Amino acid sequence: MMIVGMFFLDAMEVAMEVQFNVAERQDLTVTFAEPTSAGAIYELAGLEGVMHLEPLRTVPARLVHGHRSRQTAITGLASGFRLHRVIDSDLETVELPPEGIVLSTKLAEIVGVTTGDMLTIEVLEGARPVREVVVSELVDEFLGTAAYMDLDALHRIMREGRVLSGAFLQVDGLEIDGLYSRFKATPTIVGVALKDAAIRSFRDTVQANMGIIIFFNQIFSSIIAFGVIYNAARISLSERSWELASLRVIGFTKGEISYILLGEFGMLTAVAIPLGIGIGYGLAALTVYSVGDTELYRIPLYVAPATYGMAILGVVTAALVSSLVVANRLGRLNVASVLKTRE
Repeated sequence: MMIVGMFFLDAMEVAMEVQFNVAERQDLTVTFAEPTSAGAIYELAGLEGVMHLEPLRTVPARLVHGHRSRQTAITGLASGFRLHRVIDSDLETVELPPEGIVLSTKLAEIVGVTTGDMLTIEVLEGARPVREVVVSELVDEFLGTAAYMDLDALHRIMREGRVLSGAFLQVDGLEIDGLYSRFKATPTIVGVALKDAAIRSFRDTVQANMGIIIFFNQIFSSIIAFGVIYNAARISLSERSWELASLRVIGFTKGEISYILLGEFGMLTAVAIPLGIGIGYGLAALTVYSVGDTELYRIPLYVAPATYGMAILGVVTAALVSSLVVANRLGRLNVASVLKTRE
């Protein structure tokens, strides 16, 4: 239970690291109120504090394959992108093909396509063209669903020139607040997204929704671990009290009989720990399989070494406390009364 409880935090940290530091490396994302000519991008690039800029074009569309369809947005990225990257399961950058479309695995599952299938795109903007494109590649993403195309290929589908919907910006940290205020006050810019704000919001949401649940999970798992271990130790002492008393009669010291009982108990605990870790990992995998694959998010199957360490520490602590209690009862073992007990 302890491993499963901490697993959610480990998985969310991995998802955030991949999403916000490997895939999305921009500091600001600017969205125009309506598709704008490329000249606006040059104006943004000339602002003080803007270190690097990459344009994007988003087009609302309905993706259709057979009887399945899904309304989403296709994101067009310029070749050589490095701020907002499309990455595969090995965290390597996927170069967008000059023709075709790249879908997230979850979106492809929803629409019912795989690599090499033809997909109908019904654009929901402008002249609303309908085009068929090939699914070039599928990529794993932890958050949401996405469709990507090369920027020039998307322009060809739309039969438009260098029309853009926004830009990804890498900016000087000292200028970010000033740029944010300036963009918010610009009428032609409808949205400004700060990556740091998105990370804070995501962390706050996770902590609010899962922090209390995980806390109580940890408390209950610790209580259960102590109860099980202590109960096993008490039962072992009760069953072997006559044998231990007999050993005391023939000359064994309290320390020696404690070593016999608690040594066996320690060996059982040492064997149980790896088994418990394996079961905990299996429960985490079952959790990912049952509730960790939705349109909103995908939970990676990852358990941090620190989580294993905390689980082992909790079990060892419970075992030590139980051993101290049992050792104290061994010290108060009434040899005469035990030997008089009918077996």
